[in-house]
Amino acid sequence: MSEGKQERGWLPLFEGVRPLSRSGAIRDALAGVQLAAMNIPQALGYARIAGMPVVTGFYTLLLPMLAFVVFGSSRYLVVAADSATAAILAGGVSTMAPLASARYVALAGAVALVTSGFLLLARILKLGFLADFLSQTVLVGFLTGVGFQVGIAVFGGMLGLEIESHQTARQLIEIYRGLAHVHLPTVALSAVIVAGVFAIARAAPKVPGALIAVVGAIAASATWNFSGHGITVIGPVARGLPHLGLPGVHWRDVGPLISIAGSCFVMIVAQSAATARVYATRHHQRLDEDDDLVGLAAANASAALSGTFVVNGSPTQTAMVESSGGQSQLAQVATAAVVALVLLFLTRPLQYLPRCVLGAIVFIIAIKLINLRGLESIRQESPGEYALAVTTAAVVVLVGVEQGIVVAMVLSLLRIVRHSYRPHTSILVAGEGGTWELAPAVPGTFTEPGLVMYRFSAALFYANAGYFSEEIRDIVGRAPSPVRWLVVDAEAITNLDYTAARVVRQLQRDLAASGVALAFARVQFYLRADLDRHHLTEVVGRQFLFARLHDALSAFARLGQTSAQVGPAARPESTQK
Repeated sequence: MSEGKQERGWLPLFEGVRPLSRSGAIRDALAGVQLAAMNIPQALGYARIAGMPVVTGFYTLLLPMLAFVVFGSSRYLVVAADSATAAILAGGVSTMAPLASARYVALAGAVALVTSGFLLLARILKLGFLADFLSQTVLVGFLTGVGFQVGIAVFGGMLGLEIESHQTARQLIEIYRGLAHVHLPTVALSAVIVAGVFAIARAAPKVPGALIAVVGAIAASATWNFSGHGITVIGPVARGLPHLGLPGVHWRDVGPLISIAGSCFVMIVAQSAATARVYATRHHQRLDEDDDLVGLAAANASAALSGTFVVNGSPTQTAMVESSGGQSQLAQVATAAVVALVLLFLTRPLQYLPRCVLGAIVFIIAIKLINLRGLESIRQESPGEYALAVTTAAVVVLVGVEQGIVVAMVLSLLRIVRHSYRPHTSILVAGEGGTWELAPAVPGTFTEPGLVMYRFSAALFYANAGYFSEEIRDIVGRAPSPVRWLVVDAEAITNLDYTAARVVRQLQRDLAASGVALAFARVQFYLRADLDRHHLTEVVGRQFLFARLHDALSAFARLGQTSAQVGPAARPESTQK
């Protein structure tokens, strides 16, 4: 793999497009047009979620998308506006400036630029593997929480109410207090849009229902003067391509944005890598996650320079490309071309678009994010992980999206640590039919009189060394007959650190004082190197380090510690490689 990277160079270009044939180009271009039809209404919705001017949703489908085409590795991943990062942005920046104001837009651009820097640094340090540290479990919980948070945020607008709070709980209170003042025409229009889009999706999944709804609402609004009947419209939309330039912020503004950019960075790395990996595996294609980091960095830098907000690899939009027949990033080039034409010639009708219609589109996106089926599947298979997912969702809804991503990270890492901190342990015992079996490591269990073969199923390090020592002491101290040898099955012990080495050293001394020999079996070369480095080879004794369990059993038998070998004691073949 490393040789391949050297041949391609540090920064290969257009990997998601090459090789390209004439027939492939036509196919991908048509897929890109379909993606634009389905994605434009969503992009407007994501701009609403982010608290940005509507036109900036279009901008996410231009330079950011083209930048990933040039620098990315994945042939399928669509990088554009996304609900998760949009919600993180709004949750952090909304307390610093009024939504959609010039300062808000500048701060959003600064967040995209700082996020780009984090992504580029991650590429330099080859941190693509960080995507593996946000578990699917908490990701389901996080996105479900985002769905509730976003859905509640736009629900007031769908009722014709003005909601001032940025906190979900307070928004619910405002909605409840304002129920007597809902605007019925707005409610009716919102309900028609939601029902219509869902009906089209059910009857004809490939038809762009959201686009039909938006176009129909614009036509109806212009014809029957919705604004004159109290239905709020979005008003004039800037025409033309975005102006390029750095966000107009001061250096002192950057500090408060770092945590927001950090949360966006984590979500981008996790979600983009997971999505790209799924499609690369499905289509048997090469994927370089580090190259994708460069593409994502370039996309977010382009977002900052073109006056829009953070972009991310989107699972839903990537699925749209695949369902439309696209097989390379050329589809995204076609999408960007369609969006450019809309910005140049078709922005005028957008001024008639009712705000509640945009809210309804966002509400539909939010509903799709709420993965109750996924949560139920997690609950059935792993109640502990279900609790983590629900906790993550609750933090997003009750505290905030930015805090939710931090909790998601911490819970994912804590779950990994928990498995290492309290690993599975067992004792090798004689089973029926002359075989060996693993039994729970509880006092009173032994391999044969005078011998306990104890398995520890994790690396031995500072956090679990005490558990390792205490459990062995308990097993030896409460054995039904005196233990002469305690053999550790070390097959799963991949490494041993300084603290653990000191614990093992003291354990060996205490056991020896009680007449118990401490031995290790199935010692692999990497563990043997750790034992040598920490001088445990001399402490334990080379004669008590064995390559196989059978060798340890044979050595114990030769010492005459048992009166006779019974049953399977001579050959535990079922436990060996």
